[in-house]
Formats: sequence, structure tokens, C-alpha cells
Amino acid sequence: MPDDQASAANPAAKSDAPRYAVEVKGLDKRYAGKGKSADKHALIEVDLAIPRGALFGLLGPNGAGKSTLINILAGLVNKSAGSAEIWGYDIDRQPRQSRAAIGVVPQELNIDPFFTPRELLELQAGLYGVPPKERRTDEILRALGLPDRAQAYARTLARSTRRRLMVAKAMVHNPPVLVLDEPTAGVDIELRQQLWQHVRELNRLGTTVLLTTHYLEEAEELCDLIAIINHGRVIACDTTEALLKRLDSKDLTLVLGNDLSEIPEALAKFHVELPSPRRLVFHYRPSQSPVPEILRSVTAAGLDVVDMTTEETDLEDLFLQLTRGAHEQTGATPSAGKAAQGARR
Repeated sequence: MPDDQASAANPAAKSDAPRYAVEVKGLDKRYAGKGKSADKHALIEVDLAIPRGALFGLLGPNGAGKSTLINILAGLVNKSAGSAEIWGYDIDRQPRQSRAAIGVVPQELNIDPFFTPRELLELQAGLYGVPPKERRTDEILRALGLPDRAQAYARTLARSTRRRLMVAKAMVHNPPVLVLDEPTAGVDIELRQQLWQHVRELNRLGTTVLLTTHYLEEAEELCDLIAIINHGRVIACDTTEALLKRLDSKDLTLVLGNDLSEIPEALAKFHVELPSPRRLVFHYRPSQSPVPEILRSVTAAGLDVVDMTTEETDLEDLFLQLTRGAHEQTGATPSAGKAAQGARR
């Protein structure tokens, strides 16, 4: 779609668009316990401001409150306290406008198997009250790479195609905000890459994207802003680059030409390990930039270096660092970290 057409079709491109696509203040949600069960505090004074046009990642372990937050924004769950606005519309005072400003792609594939993609988009547009003359069914099908399958029954579509159809359904009413709730959970790498290509294109055309995921590697690659939520509280919210700088940690691995039985005394002042006879691993802080000093000391020790690699800290390291304490207290396992490791392998 040409950029001028996209600007005309997408309300996110209008000059009077709000600064924040989504803004929540002091958002709180408490579920009443049943019988002897204690109340569950799903969200605790959550503050978030998602800029217009951002690709925003919302991360957290299972039960952290991600889905509760999304369901409140979508109008499926009533909040206990606080306020929330979508595209400048308060979800309480202007529920119709706020819900029209958001499209939600759930994790589950809730598609009627006996409808074609074209029929499903037309039906969804009708449910949102989009007049027939204003519907963009063919345009959306082209944008999501679905025109060739527009007349096929949904039950015959491949999983990757059904995922794209879910995104298409969420876009029929032309919302400026698109929420993707763990859209790649349980899907293969090829499908993930295809889906993210379409998400990047939608974001490029002006759609603000709110993504929840357990795959930390893809959040690090895709999102320019990230919030981490744990036990109902936002424990970190910043640009991806700024969050990664919090760790200020890096590894330098040297492969040697000769075996070592122990770490030379000249290198004892560094945080260094000898995991194998021909491999030295130095742990250091990039802010201190000790690499030249390390290399000078290695040369002074008379070591023959045949290869050298460095490894940056990543979002998984930060996620585990921020959530580990809470998980150790509850005895839970940080499943998001495992998912990220699985995605990497």
C-alpha cells in the first residue's frame, strides 16, 4: 500500500492523534476469593504510557498480570481502580470509542472453520458497524498475504495462514492500536518470521503495536520499548537499549593455541574462568572498557591466541535478574526464560 493511501486509511497518521496510544494510571485489579481462598491482586497500581507509533513489548512470567491488563483494555474485564485510555478515549466514560480504537489478536485460534477468510472479515466488519462502502476487506487480505486463500474454508488453511487471518480480523475496523497476545506461542520459527514481517509492516504504516510474548529474543529484536511486569507490578519500563545497559556485563572468550592447566598469575586480577584447557572467558563491564588491558596482560603472559569472540548480555539475562527474587520466594520457575532458551536453540 502506498504511504499516502496508508496515511488516509490509518487514523494513526492524523495530525490530531494523541501523544500516547495507550495510557494507564494506577490501574488495579483484585479478584475476590471464593470460600477460604484469599483475594488475588492481579494488577497493583500499574502505570504505563505507550507512545503513538511504538512497537511496545509487555513481558512477564505466567500469572504476572499481562492478560488481565489486556482484557481490561479490551473491555472484557472490569478494573478495580485507576484509569485507562486508548487513543485518548477513557475506557469507562467512552467505552464505544475506546473499544473501536483497539484490535486484539488472542493467543487462541478462534476462527469459524466453515467460513472463508473473506466471509470472516466481512462478518467481523459488520459486528463493528463498519458500513459496506467503508470496508477494506480486499486491502487487508492483500496486506496480510491472504488474497490467494480468500475463498478457501478456514479449516483448510495452514496454521501460519490462520495466524495471519487472526491479525486480519483484528484490523477490519481500522484500529490505531493492535494488541498481539503471545501470537507465536507454540508455532515454528518460519511462521514466527512471517508473522513478524507483517507486524513490522503494520507498525511502519503507523499502527501502534502492543506485544506480549514469552520469547525474549524476539521482543529484544522487535520492540523499541519494553515493560516487564511481575506479580501485578511493573518492575521495569524503558527503551530496549536502556534496559540492556542496566546489566553492564559482557564476556570475552579467547581460544588458545596451547593447553593451560591453570590461569596465569598475570590474569588473576581479572574475573576470568578456564572452562577448558584452551579457552579463557573474561567477564567484564563495558562501561569500564578493560579489553585493551586484558589483551595486554594476555600478551605479557605469553599466551598464543588463535581466536577471540565477545558475547553481549541480552534481554533474557535482565528478565531473569529482575524476576529471580520473586520466583525464588514462590518456588516458581521463570518459564519465559526457558521459552527464550528454547527459541534460541
